[in-house]
Formats: sequence, structure tokens, C-alpha cells
Amino acid sequence: MPGSIFPLEVQPRIPKQLDRLPELADDLMYSWERSMRSLFVRLDRELWEACGHNPKAFLRRVSQHRLDEAVQDRSYMEDYRRAIAAYDSYREHRGRPELAELFDPQEDLIAYFCLEFGFHESFPIYSGGLGILAGDHCKAASDVGLPFVAIGLLYDMGYFTQIIDGHGHQQVTHTRSHPHDLPVRPTLTESGQHLTLELEFPGRVLKVRVWTAQAGHIRLYLLDTNIPDNSEADRAITHQLYGGDREMRLQQELVLGVGGVRALRALGLRPTVWHINEGHAAFQLLERCRFRMQEGMDFETARELVAGGTVFTTHTPVPAGHDIFDKHLIEKYFAPVAESLGHTIDSIYALGANHGPGFNMTSLALRGSRFHNGVSRIHGEVAAEMEAGVWPQIPHEENPITHVTNGVHLQTFLARDWVSLFDLRFDDWRNELLNEEYWERLDEIPDFHYWSIHKALKQQLLRRVHELVLNQQQRNGLSDAMIERMVRFVADPDSDVLVMGFARRFATYKRAAMLFAEPERLARVLNDPERPAIVIFAGKAHPHDQPGQDLIKQIHDYSLHPDFIGKIILLEGYDMSLARHMVTGVDVWLNTPEYPLEASGTSGQKAGLNGVVNLSVLDGWWGEGYNGHNGWAITPRDSQFNEEHRHWEEANDLLNIIEHEMLPLYYRRDGGGYSSEWVELSKASMKSTIPRFNAQRMLMDYVHKLYWPARQQRRRLEANGGQLARELAHWKHRVRDAWPGVVVQLMLQPPAHLYHDEKILLQVRADLNGLSAQDVRLECLFGRQQPDGKFELKQQAELSTTGESDGYTQFEIELAPEIAGLQYYKLRMYPYSDALSHPFETGCMIWI
Repeated sequence: MPGSIFPLEVQPRIPKQLDRLPELADDLMYSWERSMRSLFVRLDRELWEACGHNPKAFLRRVSQHRLDEAVQDRSYMEDYRRAIAAYDSYREHRGRPELAELFDPQEDLIAYFCLEFGFHESFPIYSGGLGILAGDHCKAASDVGLPFVAIGLLYDMGYFTQIIDGHGHQQVTHTRSHPHDLPVRPTLTESGQHLTLELEFPGRVLKVRVWTAQAGHIRLYLLDTNIPDNSEADRAITHQLYGGDREMRLQQELVLGVGGVRALRALGLRPTVWHINEGHAAFQLLERCRFRMQEGMDFETARELVAGGTVFTTHTPVPAGHDIFDKHLIEKYFAPVAESLGHTIDSIYALGANHGPGFNMTSLALRGSRFHNGVSRIHGEVAAEMEAGVWPQIPHEENPITHVTNGVHLQTFLARDWVSLFDLRFDDWRNELLNEEYWERLDEIPDFHYWSIHKALKQQLLRRVHELVLNQQQRNGLSDAMIERMVRFVADPDSDVLVMGFARRFATYKRAAMLFAEPERLARVLNDPERPAIVIFAGKAHPHDQPGQDLIKQIHDYSLHPDFIGKIILLEGYDMSLARHMVTGVDVWLNTPEYPLEASGTSGQKAGLNGVVNLSVLDGWWGEGYNGHNGWAITPRDSQFNEEHRHWEEANDLLNIIEHEMLPLYYRRDGGGYSSEWVELSKASMKSTIPRFNAQRMLMDYVHKLYWPARQQRRRLEANGGQLARELAHWKHRVRDAWPGVVVQLMLQPPAHLYHDEKILLQVRADLNGLSAQDVRLECLFGRQQPDGKFELKQQAELSTTGESDGYTQFEIELAPEIAGLQYYKLRMYPYSDALSHPFETGCMIWI
């Protein structure tokens, strides 16, 4: 039809009886509180789906008739009042009482910086695991009542929407979002103007607007450059998450790091702890130093004070996951910054030095913070080894990187059906999320009742999968006969078929295709008429990751192979909505990463807390979560073997478990319509996951291991005008100058054996090159040598100073070894001051 098309949106007037619906739509608490979302769904389910589950867009488009009908619907109004009461009660409740003893909301504030936040599919400022983890962190902070604020970017095109065409190629599309469609509002100055910041960019000034999003008790401040005052190129800085070239990535990280600090300052907020979640926001460190220098501090003092109150979390053991910028970009954007800090550009560049060329944001974050962590026990160990160059003389096992294992937000990812059951059977279960013993009561649920809930969730998933496959394949032009074959096992929601799920980012180290190492064997296993099984795949590959996209095509091709049609299903458009269906509805969650490259793997936690059974390589969180009776584990092969051999052996383990353990157990029905042994396994999965891997446990670990120590250290360093920070900076300067000339010698060689009632005398002398005995610690370590060559520490003691002679400082200790038999001891010296955050943060150590 000829002629132009002009948009016209007819908006309703919200009835007075429902006048708090816009308030609910403007609070991201709807992302985890189902009673809030259900108010919108009940008004018009079809419109809710069409709006992408977006409450603000929904309220602008719902018909007046539906709203007026709802006012007359007694059932709806009762649910409305109940949801409002729950919302008000939550907002009035201040969380965990023990936090009030640690943090004063009037004085303390944790500022959490991240490049992406995944709260809900309706708020597309996330790409995947990092963002969803950040969203869960914020939700848990709201739940426990932590004084907390988050800072990120407001992308108008988000990440991307995925389409998989008929040839298995990933197609990328973007949908623009306008702030009036999102749960944000302008951040206003005291004069009522939209808060706008200025950042100095080469040859120009960049304007940055600030937006506020409410999420329960906490706020997010989101930065946006899409302003008419900026050039088209600068307006595009916040168009896409992870879009553009390296220079645009650097610009985004400058807006986040520098702009985020200036936004908080403009709002009069003075955080006591700063949390850099991944290296993207590390430029904040330089901006905070610059601000301290404006108050009269020198750079090194400012750096110590800034670092003492900063927590840094690294999330990936994969080198490609760490941002590295060429030197010319650092020179282009940071020459004026270096000058304002009283440094050369080379000294600023050195803060990001790492093994290879380029400016490494992880290195900057580590050097500019004093509290660091990986996101699982295994990842913490890997990260400590990867980043050992920051502390060159410290054994990586002892350097300052610790770990806090990730957790997931229970209220977001626990299925509504389980929530209803827990509300019915258990008192106050929401306040027992950290109590492992409490969750043993899951065994009280009758097996048939437990299984009926899982089956209902599985039916919901199969209906959703059926709908998605139909839409996807009809669009791709597949024949009706082919589509019918593809959906034959999901078309009937009552289908009693074992369903495995694999859904995550398609990156090569995640080895999505490992299941197909022996295609003929896999086909035989999946097509066993007595024990049928299907595998559902979903996930995106980064638009620049061709090997990841090749994996998608490979699985697409398998899904169309005659042996696998209907048994291998590949879904497009993976987002949080589809993720919730999958982690609650499959029977088994597959995870096959290349060890030790899985930092955490929170999708398996989301599945586990819903009673889904994990089958995973022992990497990431599963290295702590697996207890021998709550799922299956694939033991990684030793790195001494080549990659092909390891892959083949682990793939063989995977198929052996599926064929000889999983399928027989699932189909061992004993005449009851379900496997009681499978229900026992599923309950064990839920019992072991809920209390140990939920986001509240994670957040409280951050509080006790990182936030509270950082808060205390910052207060010590800041007291008396930063006197201790100044002294510490001066002390470190002396140590750095003197350390290369320090020499330590064992004066007498002790005997190689002694009796149990005798003591060993150790005497050491040291040329401290101008340092004093109070500037160092000299330790003796006793232990055993393990078969793999590692030293197992059993006893540790400090040597005392006995005086000076001929320019040497003398140390001595006489002690009885605590262990019997053959053992070994070592002697080491390192600089030490009570002002340090970590005894080894200088990176200096000498072994005799």
C-alpha cells in the first residue's frame, strides 16, 4: 500500500485503583519478584510477550478496557493489593541484622562498577554470564540491606539479538531502546536539571548524561553519551555493548571508569569501598588518584589510599578475556592525565604492564587495588598463577589473590512451582538461605509430589521449545514434514524422554561439540527406543568470534542429520527468559569446558537449585559443588597430555556416563512412573546447591573477606589527613630502592638430623642495604615434600633480631620441629609493615 507510515501510540489512563502499577514498572525489583510481573501478565499475556516482558512499555500500550476490567475483577484486585503489600514490606525491611554492626548506612557505601548488568530480558544492557552475575550481586545487596550503589553504561542497542538461519549461520540484529521504555529516570541535579558530566577527550569535550534505575533497596547510575551536543561518533560510544573497535572499547571504559567516579562525586556520594567487577572499569583508579591529588596529596600517597579501599574481581582465566590496549591509544587519551598526575606517560603505561605488549586493564586493576579475587576456588588458583608477574618474587600460591565462589540469585531463578511448594511446607525458608542443615528437610517432600513438580516444569519447557522450533524453522523455510520430525519428541508435553540441556556462550574452550566426539555412538545412545533422550542447545557467539560461530553451525548441521533430527535441538535467541525455562525444565545440565578455563559456570548453579542434575567437568564451581552423590563429574586429564588426547578421554567419560549411568538410572522406574533413585539424586542436587551457591552466600563472603577489610584499611590510611598512607608510600619507596641490594645468608649449616627432644638452632645474617630489621620479616617454613614436588607447609616460625655485627643484621631462632620423621625447611625474607593490606603486596621476597 503506498504512502508513509506514521507511528501513533494510544496510551491508557491508569485507574486510580491501580495507580501504583507505574511505580512497580519503574523498580527492577520486578525482575525477581514474580508477584509484581504477574500483575502485568494477567492484564494481557499476548501484549506482555509482544513487549518483551517490559512493564513500562506494556503500561503505555495496554488497552483502557483491560485496565477497567481489572478494577472490577475481585481476584485481580486482591492479587494487586497483595503484591503492593509485599513490595512495601520489602522496601521497609532492612535485611540482615549483622550488616548493621559492620556498615553504617549514613557513612558507608560500596560502589560497584561493571560494564554490563543482567537483571531481566526487558533491560538489555547485558550480554551473558558477567552481566547476569553483576545483576545477581545487586539483587543480593538489596536483599541483605547492604549500603550499595552500582555504576554502568546505558546502551541504546544493548548486545545483539540472535537469529540462526537455515544454513546454521548466526545473524546479528539490534533493536534500539529509548530510555522511556526502560526502568530508568533522569538523574537530576539540585536545580532539577538532568545531570550531565564532561570528560576530556582528545581535542574535544565529551558530554555524558546520568540515569537512575531503582532495584529494591539499591540504585544503579547508568551513563549515556547519546546526546545532541556530542558528535555522531561520540554519541555511538554507548550504542552497543562490546561493539566497535579497540578505540571505542577504550572510550566506553573511560566513560565507565572516569565518568562513573565523576557522577558519584556530582551526586555527593563518597564510597568507602570501591568494587571493580572485571578490568573494564579500572580507569577509575587514575581518576580517583587525580581527585586526591587535587586535595594536596602526592601521587604515590593517593595511590596507596585509593588502592586500600578497592576490591577487584577477575572473571576469566582466558587471556582473550582481558582487555589490552595499544600504547598509541594510551598516549592519545592519557597524555593530559599523566601530566595532571605529575608523571610521564611511560610511568602510567607501566601500571598496565604484563607479560606481553600493550596496556593490560587487569594489571592496572591489580596494581591499583589491594583486595583481589577470582570467582571459584579453582579460578582463584589459576588467576593467582596467571597474574603472578604483578608480585614477581612471591610464590603464586601465596600472592594476594583469593577467591569468592559465585552464587546465583535464588528468587530470580528458582521456579515459581518450587517457591509455592516451599511456601506451603517450610516456615521462613527465605531467611535460611545460608543454613545448609535446614535444606536437608527437602527429603520430607514425598517423592511423587517432588517428581510431579519437576514434570510440570519440564512440560512448560517442552511447550516453549516446541513453539520456538516452529517459529525458527518455518521462517527458515523448512518443510512441514521436516519440522514435524524435529519436534516429534517435544510436541507432546507429557513426553517421558530424558532431556539434557547445554546453554551458554559459544566459545571454543566451552567445547559445545565434545558430545559429538563419537557421532555414531551418540546416535545409538540417543535413539535407544527403551531409553530415549534429547539434547537442547542454545547460546550466542560473539559477532567477532568466528570459531564460536562455527560451533553453532556444526551443531545446526548435526541437528539436521538423519540420525539426530528431533534428538539434537538448537534454539536461537538465547536470553534470560529462555534461560529460566531451560534451567528449571531439563533433567540434566551439561557442561564440558576445557580445564581450567571455566571461571565459575553459574548456569549449572541455576539448574542445580531447581533439582536439575549436573554432569560437568570438574572445573569452576563444580570443583566445589560436586560431592559424589549430587550429579556426575568428569575428571580433567593431566595437562602433561596433549589437548587432543585430553579431549578424547573426557569425551569418552561423558558418553560412558550418559550411556551406562545416567540413562539406566533415569529409566529404572520400579513400576512407579518415575525413578525413586533419580528423585534422590535430584533432591541431593537441590540440597547441595541452594544454601552453598546462592547470591546471598556470595555477597556475605564478599562482605567478610573483602568489603569489611577494605573498609577498615581505607579508614586507617585516610585518618589524620592520610598520614598512614603517606608513611606507607614513603616506606615502599625506600624498600623498592633498597631491595635489589639486600643479601641474606645462613651463618651455620644445622645438623641434618636430631632427636625428638632436641631443638634446631638457625642463625642468619643479612645486609639490609639501608633497611632496618623492623622493615623485614625472616621466616622459617617446615614441611614435607610431596610426590609432585610441591612443598606442604606444616609449621611456620619467625626469626628474631639479635643485633648487628660488621654491618650485618643478625637473626636467630631455636625451636623444636612439630612433626616427626623426614621433613624439610626453608628460609625466606620479605619486606613487612603493619600498614600493608597483605603481607606480600610489595611482591618482594628472598629465599636462602
